[in-house]
Amino acid sequence: MILPDLFVGPSPERDRGVFTAIDLPANTIIEIAPVIVMSASDRQLLDQTLLHDYIFEWLVEKEGEACCMSLGYVPLYNHKSPANCDYEMDFTNRLIRIRTVKPVAAGEELFINYNGEWDNVAPVWFDTK
Repeated sequence: MILPDLFVGPSPERDRGVFTAIDLPANTIIEIAPVIVMSASDRQLLDQTLLHDYIFEWLVEKEGEACCMSLGYVPLYNHKSPANCDYEMDFTNRLIRIRTVKPVAAGEELFINYNGEWDNVAPVWFDTK
């Protein structure tokens, strides 16, 4: 499920990003996306490709699970700290949910924090400029 008023467009600071066409109140679920869970051996291969920048760490419930690729817009949300959205991993149902954590105005870009918590200010592993 992707909120119909979300769209992908050019991002001022990055290649592209996810935006809203309407005002969104805080605590609005804007996307629920299925994920494809991959093994540790798949992860080693993915780390050598461009897809490395789009995968998520995944809870190792079963031996060998290491990462997932989310479908939908999830891989296109850019990083910001603090972010205006948060993501929640549903390991049982193999889903990622995106929700706003503060009001977001129409036309604004939607961001998640790649460190996990929306307000985590720890540095990330890549150049954010």
